Amino acid sequence: MLRYALLAGATAGLGLLVLLRETWPAAPHLSTALTRLTEGPKAARARPAEGLEGRLGRLLDSRLRDHRLTFTPFRDLALLRISTESWFGQKALYALIGMLFPPLMGLAIHVTGLHLPIAVPTAASIILAAALWFIPDLDVRSRAARARVDFARAVTAYLDLTALERAGGSGATQALERAAAVGDSWVFERLREELQRARWAGAAPWGALADLSEELGVPELQDVADIMRLSGEEGVAVYENLRARSRGMRTALLAREQARANADSERMVIPVALLGLIFLSLLAYPAIVRVL
Repeated sequence: MLRYALLAGATAGLGLLVLLRETWPAAPHLSTALTRLTEGPKAARARPAEGLEGRLGRLLDSRLRDHRLTFTPFRDLALLRISTESWFGQKALYALIGMLFPPLMGLAIHVTGLHLPIAVPTAASIILAAALWFIPDLDVRSRAARARVDFARAVTAYLDLTALERAGGSGATQALERAAAVGDSWVFERLREELQRARWAGAAPWGALADLSEELGVPELQDVADIMRLSGEEGVAVYENLRARSRGMRTALLAREQARANADSERMVIPVALLGLIFLSLLAYPAIVRVL
C-alpha cells in the first residue's frame, strides 16, 4: 500500500513539475523565428507554437502534415491564425491526456484496494486518446464557421465603404485602402495587412484580396476583387455594382439567418413536447393512483 501511495505521489509531483516548466517563459525557437521571417505572408499570419505544444507540434507537423490519412484544415487554420504546428501540438496534448488519465485513475482505484484487469485501463486509454485527438478539429471547425459569418458581414460594410470612396473620386487602389482603414475589427485588420503587402510588393490590391479569399475560403471577398479589377484595369464605373453586390450579400446573409432560426425552432419542438407530456403526467398522476 505504501509503495502505491509513493508512486502516486511521485506521478503527481512530476505532473506538477511539467506544468510549472511549461508556464515558465521560454526563448522563441530559432527555426520558427527564421521560418516566420523567410516564408512570407502565410507564416507571418500564423501564431507560432511554443513549449511542449510547440515541440510536439513540430514533430508531428513534419510527418503528418501532408499525409494522405491526415486532413489538415489549412483554410480554417489560416482564418483563425493558428499554425499547423500549434494545431498538431494541441491534438498531441489532448491525446496524451486521454492516454494518461485512465492509468492514473486505475492506480488511484488500486490504492483503495480495488483491483481492475490491466485490459480495462489499456482499452480506456486507447479509446479516450483517439476521441480527444479529434477535439481540436471540432473546435477549429466551429470557430472557423463563426469567423466566416463575421467576415461576410464585414465584407458587406467594406463594399459600401469602397463604393462611397469611388463615388468621392478616389481611384480603385485608394478606395480599397481607405475603406479598409475605416473599420477597427479583426476583418478590416486582415484586409489592411493584405493591401499593405500588395503595396510593398508592387502587386495589384484586387489580386491580393483574391488570394486572401482563396486562402481563407471566403467567397464574398472574391466578389470585391472581381468588381475592383474591372474598375482598376478597364476603368469601369463600379459604384452601382458594389452597392448591388452589397445588397445581395445582405439578403443572402439574412436568408441564411432565417433558415438557421427556423431549424432551431424545429429542433425545439421535441423538447417542448416532452415538457408538456411530463407536465400532463404530473397532473394525471394523483388521479391514476386513486383509480389503481
